[in-house]
Amino acid sequence: MSKLKTEDLVDALSELTVLEMSELKTLLEDKWGVKAAAAAVAVAPAAAAAPAAAEATDFQVMLTDAPADKKIGIIKIVRELTGLGLKEAKELTESTPKELKASAPKAEAEEIKKKIEAAGGKAELKAV
Repeated sequence: MSKLKTEDLVDALSELTVLEMSELKTLLEDKWGVKAAAAAVAVAPAAAAAPAAAEATDFQVMLTDAPADKKIGIIKIVRELTGLGLKEAKELTESTPKELKASAPKAEAEEIKKKIEAAGGKAELKAV
């Protein structure tokens, strides 16, 4: 197996959830007629720790509500945050819930949320 192919396989396996790894373990045991209990135990804790670390650092920022009487202020904030034109920012604000930022560090995501809430809207942070 070439080094590039091996690295691709490692990358793909690293993205699996613990449940997906368990399913993979079962499928490989069935196909190869072996029992891989020790390997599964060693891999599962490392896989479980990785998502927890990722959740604590990056967040998706969603605009969840923009009351009609507060839309102008919210549109201004959306334009500032996204760089969208007036029409696009207005459409985004009127079609909530919408993503404002796909991935941001916790401090930046919280700052965006504070700006939206200060303008009268509602924002939500989701761990990525």
